[in-house]
Amino acid sequence: MMPRYRNAICIFGKYMQNNLPVMLGPINYPALNDSCEQVRHIKKHFNPKFRKERAKKFIKVDLPNTEEEEKEADEISPDLLRSKLKKFGILPQRHWEERPVYICATPQIFETYVVPEGDGKFSPITTTGAKQKVEFIEKKSKSYLALRKIKSYEDNFTSKGFVEQALNIYKKAHEALVAKDEDQILQYVTENAYPLMVHNLMNKTVVWKFVQSLEPARLVHARVTHMISKENQFAQITVRFHTQQYLCIYDRFGRLLLGSETVNKDVLDYIVFEKHLSNTYGTWRIHGKIIPDWMTSKGSSAKTYILPQKEAEQEQLPTDKAAESVAETVPPEALDKTGNESRIQ
Repeated sequence: MMPRYRNAICIFGKYMQNNLPVMLGPINYPALNDSCEQVRHIKKHFNPKFRKERAKKFIKVDLPNTEEEEKEADEISPDLLRSKLKKFGILPQRHWEERPVYICATPQIFETYVVPEGDGKFSPITTTGAKQKVEFIEKKSKSYLALRKIKSYEDNFTSKGFVEQALNIYKKAHEALVAKDEDQILQYVTENAYPLMVHNLMNKTVVWKFVQSLEPARLVHARVTHMISKENQFAQITVRFHTQQYLCIYDRFGRLLLGSETVNKDVLDYIVFEKHLSNTYGTWRIHGKIIPDWMTSKGSSAKTYILPQKEAEQEQLPTDKAAESVAETVPPEALDKTGNESRIQ
């Protein structure tokens, strides 16, 4: 409700409607008090002296011209860009040097499997082989709990099916290593085992072939752990392989360094496979190899060198430099004179 001023004609018309005498009208309706009345729907702030106050209620905003800014983006200088950001109250952007961290593999083997001494040499019938079987059964309690944890992430996981899958990964990884295909090697080998497999392989030719399995591959050890957070789960499974293989390595000159292409050898390997369980697209890959202390070390590769010649042999052999030195000391004229004198005599 806002007051509105009224003129004298409107006031007189109101007096006549009440049927009062003209002389008594000012008593009941004083002109001073009845000069205005409350009405609705009237424009506010009509007084011109409050124009400044009304103008402060609105803020002028400079809308950016995106088309011109896109054209000037390539040509704009850093100082001008900084001043524009300052104008709009935006802090200047800093160069972000930190890289995102993605953990797809653990840095080592956790809880390494302890290989029984003399494994692969004793049969289960002997006393030593029987003891190994009993120790293997006793150590399987934690592995069963780890396998249950793995099955909670993989519904179709079975020990028998995994062993077949592990043997296939083992073959594919060595075939990729022989072909020196780095991208394919990383599909079957983790980032921890990759430098160990590729080490000192430059300028060498590797010949490898899988012959047969002397014993069925079996799962001997399994562990599950987390990194950084409990939701980030990793699983490691150790598989025992007892196989026959061909291995031959040549240097860049085609000389034999190690092994043979015709003679196969029995190989006992304990390969650790790892998988990032929390990753939906995680796969089983080779993570490392367990080499027990009691296992006999393989001989180092043979290296061929050119034998250095002895100093006495070098002095006896005529060289171009020796002939040049003789020609410099004895002039050809002197040789002719001596030759003629010898003929006369």
